[in-house]
Amino acid sequence: MQTMQHAARAYAAAATFRNPREQEADVFRRVNAALRSAREKGGMIARVRALADNDRLWLAVLGLVRDPANALPPELRASIVSVGLAVQREMQRDDPDFEFLISINDNVANGLSARP
Repeated sequence: MQTMQHAARAYAAAATFRNPREQEADVFRRVNAALRSAREKGGMIARVRALADNDRLWLAVLGLVRDPANALPPELRASIVSVGLAVQREMQRDDPDFEFLISINDNVANGLSARP
């Protein structure tokens, strides 16, 4: 228990020194790690969990970019919504294309990591 608390404090301290974009990119990378693992090792439970995590991530992204208070340019917001809807359509298929989902998430993570 004490080790977990120490780890949580260490992570929180490290996160304060990283910019929010890099932290957001890490979320996409973590989801992708689960998608890759599920794709490679199979297993229905791993696949369902990875897809559910990806779905939650994209639902959050879509909610944020649709928010009228979002400061991103309207054209960028519209593009992100378009990509998010494509991701959601793919995940609703009986056999989602993991390569497609991983590719999209990689591109978003790389874009977030790029220097503005």
